[in-house]
Amino acid sequence: MANKKPKKANLLDHHSIKHILDESVSEIVKRRGYEENVRMSNIRLFFGTFIIMIALFAQFYNKKFPQNRQFLIGCIYIVFNGLLQLIIHLKEKNAILATYPPKGSFTSTGLVVSSKLPRFSDEYTLTMASADPQSISAGKPVQFTKSVTHWFTKDGVLVEGLFWKDVEALLNDYAAEPKKS
Repeated sequence: MANKKPKKANLLDHHSIKHILDESVSEIVKRRGYEENVRMSNIRLFFGTFIIMIALFAQFYNKKFPQNRQFLIGCIYIVFNGLLQLIIHLKEKNAILATYPPKGSFTSTGLVVSSKLPRFSDEYTLTMASADPQSISAGKPVQFTKSVTHWFTKDGVLVEGLFWKDVEALLNDYAAEPKKS
């Protein structure tokens, strides 16, 4: 970590702060042996591409069809756009990373890591939960909420050692905590 360029955020922009923290969380989880599961991202990209194709079709070729077909194309666009939003809202929530189980582990489920940093707040909440909560090997969800002022200097530089220590502790809590019924 000593050779890396320090991560710096604009302390007046909560998106900048959240982005740097989320990026660091992903690094930490991946270094612990979890491999990223990009299946949901690929589904989102497929839906997004399909929606763009429908929009382009409607923009450039729609005038060649009767009005009832134009209406149908508009409805198809709305339905697929709604499905995409539903997937994002219900399945992904605030997820920043989904993983497969670590290689060589006894668990059959990966992690879903999510975070929140509400606007006008300095309280960052990090949650780690099982990718399949119904699985018998699923761990109990764990989370912490701390002020971002613990991890940033006055100049906006992330004190990575402190942040890594907190995230590692949360990962250890998740790994050690058996699921309660």
